[in-house]
Amino acid sequence: MQAIDADKLNLYDLSPETLERMLSDVVHPPFRAKQVAEWMYEKGVSSFQSMSNLPRDGRAALEERFSIAFPPVQERSPAAADGSEKVLFRLADGNLIEAVYMPMGERTTFCLSSQAGCAVGCTFCVTGFFGAGRNLSPSEMIAQYRTLRAEHSVASEQTNIVFMGMGEPLLNLDNVLTALEIMYREISPRRVTLSTSGIIPGIRSLAEQEVRPNLAVSINAPDRARREEIMPITRKYPLDELLEALRAYPLERGRDITLEYVLLAGFNDATEDARKLGRLIRGIHAKVNAIPFNPDINLPSWMKRPDDAAIDRFVATLSRMNVPVTVRRSKGKDISAACGQLRGKTERKRTGPSGD
Repeated sequence: MQAIDADKLNLYDLSPETLERMLSDVVHPPFRAKQVAEWMYEKGVSSFQSMSNLPRDGRAALEERFSIAFPPVQERSPAAADGSEKVLFRLADGNLIEAVYMPMGERTTFCLSSQAGCAVGCTFCVTGFFGAGRNLSPSEMIAQYRTLRAEHSVASEQTNIVFMGMGEPLLNLDNVLTALEIMYREISPRRVTLSTSGIIPGIRSLAEQEVRPNLAVSINAPDRARREEIMPITRKYPLDELLEALRAYPLERGRDITLEYVLLAGFNDATEDARKLGRLIRGIHAKVNAIPFNPDINLPSWMKRPDDAAIDRFVATLSRMNVPVTVRRSKGKDISAACGQLRGKTERKRTGPSGD
């Protein structure tokens, strides 16, 4: 694998249109630029020397000015329980990020990160506990996808992609959209999901895109006060304004917004909470994804997973209100790869239970 040179422009950071326009001044004749694009997007190469149908001087010219290298894998953590694997990448500046491979029968899901850390600070999420980090470049997001796909020999038509790893994708929307434009060359937007804590300007910008991925939004409480208690950033993006943006969000036939709801025992899991949620989201083409809380030593000790009976009552209440609802059965819990557990660290920060 070609080493990353931070002083060279990584061509995976460019949109396909920009790539071909830029390369037209470097490789000749013009069809050579299309050949480079084919090697990158169809074969996923990370070295110019792999482009065997380019002349030697053309490869040398590319290598002198550009890079197509992917960050190396530092560590792999396979899950014995369900076949998932968490992959830790070391970026050129020393930052660490994680992605997760999740086999699901005939389909496979790749959970990708969009930032090295997260500034949103949801109190039930380990990534937020460890604090903010920088935005990932398109090439650093493409690298996660390409690496997981190559190492597990997964065909593109069997792959789902969810940006539910480290970071808030709508706070890095320009880079995410560039990465998606490259991914869309082989994966339908209907099999890509962006998960957001509810960044209203980002949702409105995404609504203006000609091609849109699926949208998942963290709700996590049936009222503004409790939502802001566990998701402080939502004070800036109030619940009523968020619901207004979701009602206005354009959806193609057969598509819904996913409303993610982390269930915390004794906090937001009561039958009346389910009723309030059902009333709250009326008028939105949405389905609810109930996510039983995944405990972690770094999170507040009062946060507990509800018992199965409470989860069943919550889901049944929504179903009786004709709200489509599923329960996320998190994969990778034994390797801290489940929802809310990614940290981009090789060690835990705390060694005992956290305080309230």
